[in-house]
Amino acid sequence: MNITKEQIDDLNAVVKVALTKDDYQDKVDTILKDYRKQANIPGFRKGQVPMGLIKKQYGKAVLVDEVNKLLQDNLNKYLTEEKLDVLGNPLPKQQESLDWDAEELAFEFELGLAPSFDVKLKTKKAITQYKIVADKKMVEEQVERIRKQYGKIVSKSEVGKNHELTGIFKNEAEEIEHKTTLELDKVKSKKALDTLLGKKVNDTVTLKTKGLFKEDYLLSAALGIDREKAEKLNIEVEFTIEEINERELAELNQELFDKIFGEGKVSSEKELKAKIKEDSEKQFEQQADQKLLNDVTEKLIEETKFELPKEFLHKWIQVSGENPLTEDEAKEEYEKSEKGLRYQLIEGKIINENNLQVQFDELKEFAKGFIKSQMAQYGHLNPEEEELENIAARVMGNQDEVKRMSEQLMSQKLLNLYKEKANLKVKEISYENFVKEVYG
Repeated sequence: MNITKEQIDDLNAVVKVALTKDDYQDKVDTILKDYRKQANIPGFRKGQVPMGLIKKQYGKAVLVDEVNKLLQDNLNKYLTEEKLDVLGNPLPKQQESLDWDAEELAFEFELGLAPSFDVKLKTKKAITQYKIVADKKMVEEQVERIRKQYGKIVSKSEVGKNHELTGIFKNEAEEIEHKTTLELDKVKSKKALDTLLGKKVNDTVTLKTKGLFKEDYLLSAALGIDREKAEKLNIEVEFTIEEINERELAELNQELFDKIFGEGKVSSEKELKAKIKEDSEKQFEQQADQKLLNDVTEKLIEETKFELPKEFLHKWIQVSGENPLTEDEAKEEYEKSEKGLRYQLIEGKIINENNLQVQFDELKEFAKGFIKSQMAQYGHLNPEEEELENIAARVMGNQDEVKRMSEQLMSQKLLNLYKEKANLKVKEISYENFVKEVYG
């Protein structure tokens, strides 16, 4: 066997493989002998079928199969040994006719080669790293929510300021009929508030949807419709009152603190607010980190310039899927995936150049941390180490979970690298302003 490479340009090459009968004939003959032993052909005893008949019936198929296996194995070995960084898989060049009985068989494969490029983490323009702070207003609102959540519900005979109303919204034309709880402190429309004040159970009022709530997202939940529909809605709806309640706020005392955070963890209103601020900012950090990761990714794709073997990738996409694509379909698919491919190459280079690796022990600890946070959401705050070990062992036995967590851990390592080496400018911002600035 002889394998050679012809370099077409920096991004394309052709590998030529020449096989002689010595490379495959012994293997073909062995398989055909096995076929002969097992063959059941009318008119012949088992194992006594003439070899000429076996060759005539099975010879070509066995030869083709063995040659393809030989090509695949040796081509992969060649690419590894030559350290060729290829995109997609080698594509066999079409041959008009191939004489399978010839003394030598020649095959050619097109290669798409990964480009050579440099990645500069210090981008030309600084990338904003958001530090989301829980401001005084947010902390006070959270304290209020806690006091409401753990307070007493007292039934009232008529609607008063800041009461909660349970009732049904209706509009036949829009097919709306939805039971909900309406908190008056979240209602923005003064006209709606004036209409509701003083009403009693079983009273029905008509309210306008536009500008009804202080926050736009509340309308979709109240009416039981999707947010896209709610954003465009400007109609009148009927609201029939079924319950009128007032929440008496819970006292900020040790009993409440222990109930929320565990015994002795918080012992004053000042500590409560500090804890709320700390927990909120820890939660916000995940959002800020994801935003940073997305922004660095976009900036690296924008500033890291290199060419790709487009024509080769078009051909490869055409034939690599479950169903073959047309040339136009393959081009369209390439356009959709080009950005992701570019970042995959950039990320791979960053990982290699900075020797970022995911070790088994740290992956296991990462899994335990994830399990612990999941358990905390269900009130299990202090699991035993043995319990965590057992659950982590089960998780690590699932290859899909291991792959998913490995990707998450590598993303965390990349994020830490970007925080250390990228061109960043830190911006402190409230959560409310972060949402406005980032999401509009």
